[in-house]
Formats: sequence, structure tokens, C-alpha cells
Amino acid sequence: MPGETETGPLSGQVALVTGASRGIGAATAAALAKAGAHVVLTARDANRLEQVEDAIHEAGGTATIAPLDLGEPDAIARLATAIADRWDRLDIMVICAAFLPQLGPVTQFDPKSFNQAITTNVLATQALLAAFDPLLKRSEDARIIGLTSSVGTQPRAYWGGYASTKAAFESLLDCYAQEVERISNTRVAIVDPGATRTEMRARAYPGEDPQSVKPPEVVADGILELLQQDFPTSQRKRFEASG
Repeated sequence: MPGETETGPLSGQVALVTGASRGIGAATAAALAKAGAHVVLTARDANRLEQVEDAIHEAGGTATIAPLDLGEPDAIARLATAIADRWDRLDIMVICAAFLPQLGPVTQFDPKSFNQAITTNVLATQALLAAFDPLLKRSEDARIIGLTSSVGTQPRAYWGGYASTKAAFESLLDCYAQEVERISNTRVAIVDPGATRTEMRARAYPGEDPQSVKPPEVVADGILELLQQDFPTSQRKRFEASG
């Protein structure tokens, strides 16, 4: 691909990053591109995606933006078709997109907010796995990284909406990993980034000093390092580094 880094550890690989318009998704996309991968960036905010793409190009990497709403019917299937038309495989998929519903008691969930969390965090995950499974199996060494939260395995009062969808998210990835382990080279890792300086965390912890937690680039570097390892499926990792 024109302009692609030819000496990077991910040179020649094709990566898809969801939620790539900001935070951990944007930082991860930049790290993968710097390492030589051609990165397909997807999120709802086209303007922000363009900013991430421009920064990648300025740094010497290559990227393609694909603005879409993961919850829109057939959006993921259309994306998979578009990628298959241009490339014969998908080597890396990093699922960063997530929706944080309103925090509150289980008995008082806002239905609209909770439904959006289910759509983004659960239904879209299954759709991504289903749509990209054929392309991932064409890769010699496909890897899937799913970004989770500690509340997925350690539920916390008032976090039930997010916790339940992240528990389902992890279960889908774990089941998929077991299903493809013996029939493909696809490996799956579930990553808990820990406290990270993102817009989502700022909404959840409005009184927190953002400088007290690590920036998204720390997580992105950890994901890049993980992608270069021969990790077993299904790997679990948590990044504890502070800001």
C-alpha cells in the first residue's frame, strides 16, 4: 500500500479498530499504523475520524475511515463487504467501541440508555464476529482484542447496566475463541485497560483529576505489545500503569 511503513512489526497487516474517533480507540489506531498496519477506522463521528486519519498520515502511516453507527441494521455487514472488496483478509480487529448507560440502581434503569448499551456492547460485538469471521480465518495469524471493564467480572452497585453488557461482551469473545481455536489461527485477548484518561471515564467520575490516571497512549502501547506476542487464546490482561 502506498506510504505504508515497510519495516514496522505489523507491516502489511490490515487492522480494524472500532471506536477509533477518540480515547483508547484513536490511540490504538495510531499505534498500529505507526507499527506498519493499514488501519480501518470506524466510529460515528466522521469529523473526529478524519482528524485521527490525518494524524496517522502525517506520521507516515496509512488509514481508511469508515464512519458508521454499529447499531444501524446491516452497517457492520456492509463494512465487512467493503473491506473484503479491497483486501483478502483481516489480520487484526480491536473492539474499542462501547456505550456507558446511565449509572443507577438496577430497578431504575433508563430503558433507552440501557438498550443502547446492549446494542453497542453486545449485539454489535456478535455482529462483528459474525461478519468478519471469514476474513479473519483468511489471515495467517489473526488476532482479536476486546476492550472490557473490571465491572464485567466484578459487578459494582449502580453500574449494573454497563456491568451486565460487559459480562455478555466477554462471554461472547470467550465462546468465539473456543469455537475457532482448533479450526483457525485466530487468537482472542480480552483487555481491561484499567483507569484511563477518556471521555467515558470523565462522565463516570466527574470529580476525578484527569491527570491522576494514565493517558490512552499507555493502553495503546500495551495492546501493540500484546499483538506481537504469541499469546494463547483466550488471553486476559489488565493495564495498571498510572498517569
